[in-house]
Amino acid sequence: MIDKLESIYQRYQEIESQMNDPQVTADMKRYVKLSKDYKDLQPVVKAYKDYKALLDTISECKELLENEKDPELREMAKEELTAASERRETMEEEIRILLIPADPQDSKNAVVEIRGGTGGDEACIFAGDLFRMYTRFCEKKHWKVEINDFNEGTSGGYKDISFTVTGDGVYGLLKYESGVHRVQRVPATETQGRIHTSAAGVVVLPEAEEFDVELNMSDVRIDTFCASGPGGQCVNTTYSAVRLTHIPTGIVVSMQDQKSQIKNKEKAIAILRTRLYEREYNKYMEELSSKRKTMVATGDRSEKVRTYNYPQSRVTDHRIGWSMHNLPAFMDGDIEECIEALQLAENAEKLKASVG
Repeated sequence: MIDKLESIYQRYQEIESQMNDPQVTADMKRYVKLSKDYKDLQPVVKAYKDYKALLDTISECKELLENEKDPELREMAKEELTAASERRETMEEEIRILLIPADPQDSKNAVVEIRGGTGGDEACIFAGDLFRMYTRFCEKKHWKVEINDFNEGTSGGYKDISFTVTGDGVYGLLKYESGVHRVQRVPATETQGRIHTSAAGVVVLPEAEEFDVELNMSDVRIDTFCASGPGGQCVNTTYSAVRLTHIPTGIVVSMQDQKSQIKNKEKAIAILRTRLYEREYNKYMEELSSKRKTMVATGDRSEKVRTYNYPQSRVTDHRIGWSMHNLPAFMDGDIEECIEALQLAENAEKLKASVG
């Protein structure tokens, strides 16, 4: 373990040296990559320094016990050695988890899409409930939520809604939400009081940064049109809405959220870049899921990940068998406990795979 930590520390020092090189700072793409690598290595380097200091303490205590004659000093050294040895076991476990290769996308912002599935109007209402749940969770994390596009349901909620979440380590937490979410309750539209099962699909994508995808604008057809929906006369009578068509792939992105055509175009380009990035990322995820037994965070759109049972006030995550009997709190954004449980399950699996 110490050899691996020392090699990481050497890499950390190399990156630090490169970042001070004028030739590197002149290459923005390379500098951004190095800055990210440098930041990612900082927790491991700190753990390495703490671990090395602990090993020095253990060595000093052992030396003192071998050479010291004073009973009082020997007793103190013995107590310190016991405490340091116990701390060593805990620290080594923490370092093993730190050494698990992180998903390079985890630090990115996220683009989230929620789409009403089976269940008609009730599925749209549930999609709206999920959107509120994520919005409340993001507020608690001090993350920024910006709606990209939406289509409202006829009885409330959304047929579909897309939004971008900006903050620190957003994708690393929200990626566990991808999949089919199922709700069991008496719909507001039901007159007989019968419990219905409806569903909504959630897709979470890492937002592509400018350096992630080479987007050639000559491959993009740009159309403008009048925006529809709320926003006043200036939204509906000016050509502020933008539709981008990526000719090589056929991917179409429309944006009409902003009153400014320029801002809509900027947001549409960001979404298009993410769509293109998704194609490559899906290949990576498929390769990853083929190596794992559990389906934690594979992003499988057809996988049933969670059930929200209103009559029993219970939410159950089917991937790890986790349950919580306080559905109102969960729907109000208290979802971090579930996400942490999924992270623990995934880390345990990675740890097992690395040992095996």
